[in-house]
Amino acid sequence: MEGLKVIFIAAEATPFIKVGGLADVAGSLPRALRRQGVDVRLMMPRYATVSPKQYGLQRLASVPVPVGSGETRVHLLGGEVEGLPVYMIWDDQYFSAREKVYGFNDDAQRFAFFARSVIAALEYLDWKPNLIHANDWHAAPIVAWLRHYGHKREDFFARVASLFTIHNIAYQGLCGRLILTFAQMQAVPHLEVEPPGQVNWMAQGIANAEMVNTVSPTYAREILEPEAGAGLHTLLRRRHEEGALYGILNGLDTELWNPATDAALVQPFDVESLPMRRVNKAALQRELGLPVRAEVPLLGTVTRLDALKGLDILIPALEALLAEGEGQFVILGTGNADYEAQLRDLQARFPQQVRALLKFDERMARRIYGGVDLFLMPSRFEPCGLGQMIAMRYGALPLVRATGGLADTVPDADESPHGTGFAFRPYTVEALLATMHRALRTFADAPRWQQLQRRAMTRDFSWDASARAYADLYERTMRSLG
Repeated sequence: MEGLKVIFIAAEATPFIKVGGLADVAGSLPRALRRQGVDVRLMMPRYATVSPKQYGLQRLASVPVPVGSGETRVHLLGGEVEGLPVYMIWDDQYFSAREKVYGFNDDAQRFAFFARSVIAALEYLDWKPNLIHANDWHAAPIVAWLRHYGHKREDFFARVASLFTIHNIAYQGLCGRLILTFAQMQAVPHLEVEPPGQVNWMAQGIANAEMVNTVSPTYAREILEPEAGAGLHTLLRRRHEEGALYGILNGLDTELWNPATDAALVQPFDVESLPMRRVNKAALQRELGLPVRAEVPLLGTVTRLDALKGLDILIPALEALLAEGEGQFVILGTGNADYEAQLRDLQARFPQQVRALLKFDERMARRIYGGVDLFLMPSRFEPCGLGQMIAMRYGALPLVRATGGLADTVPDADESPHGTGFAFRPYTVEALLATMHRALRTFADAPRWQQLQRRAMTRDFSWDASARAYADLYERTMRSLG
């Protein structure tokens, strides 16, 4: 890995700004890679909520960016944050005056501009990457530019390789082809999988990168099929046949997620002091206004209220379970208004058993991980998922649908000698409810439940193993340039 220099491009990253799992990866993986000896650096937009002064970022250069019919200028910020070199693109029109990451009508234009800014800014650094690691559709224009422009020039970019990582193939950055005129990238050809007159940036990233990966081995196989491939399965199959598609499981920041040091918990604990965990369950029940009963199984989840997260089967399965008088349930999250209404109704009908917290609350999320007995993730699709890893680290056994990263991380307690949770496969209310019943029967066997908890808490989900796999893939990507 000596001499390997990587620029890691992402739309969001912790600790600066977070919307989803991409931010966790972008905040943790580069640091783990640096521990492996890779000279990796992060580049992202600077948003209104990110204070350069807070993170010690300095202005490095005023960079001309070719867009539209001419060019404009952006500020390039740089500094070192927690041992990681970080660069940010400061532009008031598209990013630095906006507090949100996504959700604007001009998102396609914003991230095309970001891509052209990254390309321009790289030549202003006193450091040259030999690999660009682009994450999700927001960074895909960089990959397309590199293939159709950069590699054809006898200069800075001629020998720079690219790796494109798919975090969630459902979000593809579809927009009209006029975006190519705006980005001065008219040479980027139309792909067969793109609708007439449109650009699909996710597809362009997949088609043009030297190597492509996604965030779990099972998800890498699932997206080859029509159901999970979101219209791109034929393109993905071609890259797979070329030996250019891989799956690498995400890791977990084990310092950030540590029940022994988590200040949000009433009672910190670890695997050696597992019996103390019951204090957190009682405190959570009390805080939620539920009956404080250790023998009653407390089920919970922290999730986005979205069909892909399994809410359409979770709510009716819970209704059936609660009608039988079994268990308590807490959910924390926001999203689809219909699901929010159904959850409010569920709480109204089962006031002594259900709490629906329809908001974002980091402290409460940690108390749920540290207090519930069973953590539910019945996802239709789950590229990787972090919730199940956090739950296991905090002694909550996960109940998951065996898809994507959930299948890779949660062996079933009744099917595997290494089981750490409960899994079902058919995406039906009946299969989920049957698995809930099976899990609750296991909960009634206290010695076995504690054995599973201890096994789950000692699983190693740190970034180190994943970082080694990425370092190997970086080397393979460089060799693919010939």
